[in-house]
Amino acid sequence: MLKLKLHWQILIALIAAILYGLFLTEFVDYVSWMGTLFLRALQMVVVPLILSSIISGVTNIGSGSNLGRLGLKTMLYYVLTSTFAILTGLFLVNLIQPGVGADLGFSQVIDGLEVTEGSFGDTLLNIVPKNIFEAFAKGNMLSVIFFAILFGFFIIQVENKYQTILTDFFNSTFEVMMKVTLFVIKFAPLGILGIVAKVVAEQAGDPAMLLDIMKRLGMFMVAVLAGLGFHAFITLPLIVKFIGGVNPIKHFKAMTTPLLTAFSTASSNATLPLTMEAVQSNDGVSVKISSFTLPMGATVNMDGTALYECVVAMFIAQAYGIDLSFTQQVIVVITALLASIGTAGIPMASLVMMTIILSAVGLPLEGVGLVLAVDRILDMCRTTVNVWSDSCGAVTIAKSEGETLKI
Repeated sequence: MLKLKLHWQILIALIAAILYGLFLTEFVDYVSWMGTLFLRALQMVVVPLILSSIISGVTNIGSGSNLGRLGLKTMLYYVLTSTFAILTGLFLVNLIQPGVGADLGFSQVIDGLEVTEGSFGDTLLNIVPKNIFEAFAKGNMLSVIFFAILFGFFIIQVENKYQTILTDFFNSTFEVMMKVTLFVIKFAPLGILGIVAKVVAEQAGDPAMLLDIMKRLGMFMVAVLAGLGFHAFITLPLIVKFIGGVNPIKHFKAMTTPLLTAFSTASSNATLPLTMEAVQSNDGVSVKISSFTLPMGATVNMDGTALYECVVAMFIAQAYGIDLSFTQQVIVVITALLASIGTAGIPMASLVMMTIILSAVGLPLEGVGLVLAVDRILDMCRTTVNVWSDSCGAVTIAKSEGETLKI
């Protein structure tokens, strides 16, 4: 029996939703509940997934031997490149403004939104929760992420027997939450049917609306692809050339197979063995460097994903006619950076992370329905950038440590 891949199911659901909303307007309530249920399910998994993911990641990379010079170099590279990527995306989405002036049928819900306000100082203070369980319940993601990093760090400070128990517990919890998350994501086509059908039905009879949707999504894709292209072909090669002292063109040729694999599978985890083989055999990076930096990068270094999530949040805010302040945009940058650390290297995992950023600035989760139509192709592109950044980090750090043979 032929089983369609998820992205094809989503495309079919999107087309069906548009047709349903246009021609069965009076029956839209029969399917709109599926969108609501899907978004509730995403909200359900976000807190336990991000908590277990970050704690698991910190404990697994934070052993005493990994917190020396090599560990600091690696983490500094990941934070800097992810920050550069997010700022690139933020600049381009503000320049292109794909959602500004959109007529997408959202004006009726703007009055009910509670967009996060406050000064930058208040934002920093609110990262530290007064009650972590309250933060869990309310979905205050910056507080949850801060607590997860803190908790994970101090797990590695306790006695080995306690460290082992807690590390195993959170690794197991993360694996279970990944299974739950993948189960929820399987229902994305039904969720899209419910979300998009409702939006289309609310604007039924207005052909200009559909044209506007396609136009805005096209501009959104341009903003994302331009940001990914700039980061992949300008920012990262400059880092490789001037900080790592490596020829970026030779390195790109060495990475051809892993990059093509990353593009076709949209999974950095699935590409990891090929990435390690390429940097070791073609670039001459030592096993010591590649075995440390690349698995860590596949877990916490998500430049393309971080850029994409930032652009998504800004696009949805623009589509809803919400002008995010400087402080709110800073929150988007910080949350995109931290959330990208917890993004699993699997297709569609960023769908969950979108809800984290939207929640952080009080934007409506229904907005994710806008971008899922084009998410698959962008997922392939941003995964390729993720893997490219990991490999650039490996050769740059290897060169600085004198652990390379050929470049």
